[in-house]
Amino acid sequence: MLQSQLSLTASIHELQTLVMSFHPVIVIETVEEERVQTLLQEATQEMQVQLLEWSITQGLARSHSVASKDFFSAPDNRWMDECAPPGRQKPAAFEDTTDPLKALQQMQELGCKAVFLLKDFARHLEDAAVARQFREVIQLFAQNRSAIVLTGDPIKLPSEIAHDVVYFDLKLPGRDELQQVVMDVIRSLRVRNRIQIELQDADVPALVQALTGMTLKQARQIIAYAALEDGKLTLQDVGRILKRKAQIIREGGVLEYFPTSDVVIDLGGFHGLKQWLSQARVGFSAQAKALNLKPPKGILIVGIQGCGKSLAAKAIARAWKMPLLKLDTSRLYDKYVGESEKNFRQAIALAESMAPTILWIDEIEKTLGGSTSSDADGGLSRRLFGSFLTWMQEKSQEIFVVATANDLSQLPPELLRKGRFDELFFVDLPDEAERTTILQIHLTRHKHAPHQFDLVALVAAIDGFSGAEIEQAVIAALYRALYLQKPLDTAMLLETIKATIPLSVSRREDLQKMRAIAQERFVNVR
Repeated sequence: MLQSQLSLTASIHELQTLVMSFHPVIVIETVEEERVQTLLQEATQEMQVQLLEWSITQGLARSHSVASKDFFSAPDNRWMDECAPPGRQKPAAFEDTTDPLKALQQMQELGCKAVFLLKDFARHLEDAAVARQFREVIQLFAQNRSAIVLTGDPIKLPSEIAHDVVYFDLKLPGRDELQQVVMDVIRSLRVRNRIQIELQDADVPALVQALTGMTLKQARQIIAYAALEDGKLTLQDVGRILKRKAQIIREGGVLEYFPTSDVVIDLGGFHGLKQWLSQARVGFSAQAKALNLKPPKGILIVGIQGCGKSLAAKAIARAWKMPLLKLDTSRLYDKYVGESEKNFRQAIALAESMAPTILWIDEIEKTLGGSTSSDADGGLSRRLFGSFLTWMQEKSQEIFVVATANDLSQLPPELLRKGRFDELFFVDLPDEAERTTILQIHLTRHKHAPHQFDLVALVAAIDGFSGAEIEQAVIAALYRALYLQKPLDTAMLLETIKATIPLSVSRREDLQKMRAIAQERFVNVR
């Protein structure tokens, strides 16, 4: 809570510093206009500087108050003019300032030190006259410490203006802001909708934690929906909030979210990895912080396809009781210049806002490795790779990265350098004991008792199979049993297994090469 409060205070201080240091244009690329206005209200009030707002519908007007904190009340009084007659509630805008050019001219004529919040204004700079007037205004503001704050998403500026601009990184809401939203919505629900609030003070942190990674607007909507659906707000609604949160994250970006409660894992073998993780977990403890120890950065798991690397990422999240975020590589790259880097930054920002968490990057060689030595994509992969390495080196949030890879030849050597990850693990094909465990898991999962089968014969037959291939063999045999209308038995399973050509046969040379490299650089998960 203290760290979040310090973060909010730091944001206000940073805005004040930018204004006072003669930065005439501050760009905040966001859809959270309410948060921007709140920050500017706080910043300008302490600085004793006027704040004015512009939108194409309202024009240019003085801003007197932050929007009402009551979620269910309309903020009609936001535009109240303190000089207007009592009872008058309508925007008190300067005349004709809905026109962008006239708004800029009015700003230039005011001649007073002020901060101007211009909403969705960047698109109007495509007009030559507006762009010229904008440049003249910022030349004036660079001398008198006035500033323009541009908001919107996305914001694209003409090159002749871009060099006068400084970007302000608006982080997602911290826990202090989210807690305030929770309390405000609870107050509104209780008073206006007679909702039963069955939350104790001790339950609020769990609700706030469930909301991390959301905008303030999304947080309000999720809480209100959970409460209004059944007429009450209880601790049990946290699960409902997490499911809605997973949907929002999946729809809105390049990350997929797995709440801890949704991750159910049966992981056969991996005893060496499990032991290492048990020790690494203490790195997140208060005792480690007291010794000035940083939390573990993450691990890289390399191995042949289907041997449980992805399953291991989910198992870590389950064992450590942390939410799991998966970077969706198929949605990371964008055809427009700069959008892929933006997608990556947004993904990292979301992960940081939800810390402590597990960030899973599946097949990292395809996302950040394969084209780092090529210019086929205009150097995009190299830039993303560089951004990732820098972030891994400098990150201070409790984010444990689990990167998985199938093809060692596509991994850049910089990624394998000691210290980049806490440890490098190699997943080989399962041994006899692991094959037995995996086979028992899948037979049990599909309603068959393992003791009814000749496990010795089956385990010998699947020598050289990956975990995924063992699972698929069981599934294929079950489908055949259903088709023949016969119970599944050992003979049917053996027949299916013999008809399967595993990757250890079809990619024998690749596996041998991978094993040779892994012996020198990697730790076996066993």
